[in-house]
Amino acid sequence: MYKFLIRPILFKFNPEKSHYIVFNLIKFLFKFWIFRKLTKLIYHKKDARLERNLFGLKFPNPVGLAAGFDKDANLIDELSLFGFGFIEIGTITPQSQPGNPKPRLFRFTESNSLINHMGLNNLGVEEAIKKLKLRKSKIIVGGNIGKNTNSGNIIEDYIYSYQKLFDWVDYFAINISCPNIGESGQLADKDFIIHLLNRLRDIDMGIKKPILLKISPDLSQSELDDVIDIVSQTGIDAVIATNTVKVERGGLSGEPIRDKSTKVIRYLWEKSNKTLVIIGVGGIMTPEDAIEKLEAGASLIQIYTGFIWEGPGLIKRINNLIIKRTNLI
Repeated sequence: MYKFLIRPILFKFNPEKSHYIVFNLIKFLFKFWIFRKLTKLIYHKKDARLERNLFGLKFPNPVGLAAGFDKDANLIDELSLFGFGFIEIGTITPQSQPGNPKPRLFRFTESNSLINHMGLNNLGVEEAIKKLKLRKSKIIVGGNIGKNTNSGNIIEDYIYSYQKLFDWVDYFAINISCPNIGESGQLADKDFIIHLLNRLRDIDMGIKKPILLKISPDLSQSELDDVIDIVSQTGIDAVIATNTVKVERGGLSGEPIRDKSTKVIRYLWEKSNKTLVIIGVGGIMTPEDAIEKLEAGASLIQIYTGFIWEGPGLIKRINNLIIKRTNLI
């Protein structure tokens, strides 16, 4: 129904407007218990063979929602009913920022892709916490954090959001790879990244929470070798591979980046002697694309553009195919 009825209507609007239409529609419909009940009944796939135990967390299935869809944690309870194994909010910055001028999100139906020039628009960490305090779902939530665009102190930005969000998320994704906000060159410097991650690791909050590093798909082999070394030196828990591909105006996601992302995953997995924990993301538009990521070395996967193109049914179809592929159970 989504592909043949709902999507054609949504695609008549510009993509950012479509996004807010979907948000408002979900928010309204899910006030009624019948919609919540039917959604869970249709889309949830509960099966012990799908469970994954990684970095101290038990994931009910390996299919997550990538950062960028629910930046401000507005729809965690509602989105959890679609059958995701986990949801990543953000990217969240310490202070609210409007992002880049509109138009800043571009849809290309002929290539099943998006170009995102949003500029990390979000309401800031305090607003996200307000929403997280209200959530009822027990779904695993990751907090994707980044720096404010014009920040004068990058490390303090990450530390601030880390400490503020600590009690409200299950893991942290450290975003050093957004291609459309004019990042500081420091976030591409190996020694600086090691210093940043060590500072976060050394913060004493009573307990430890998993720290994941989100990387670009545009890294060279030597830079990917550096990523493996960074994980080894800092003891962080996993790598999210990958963010969007940098293009002239923003970051490209969807089908065109599928192979590039998979190549990065396979290289990291094999070069680390199959020890690195990887969350695979980038160009997953079909269940077969998801299987390709998992067979390349990913332990979990995330979808974003595929969720927009294929709708929530994609999550269940991926999980069903994983069960059929006995080598992935």
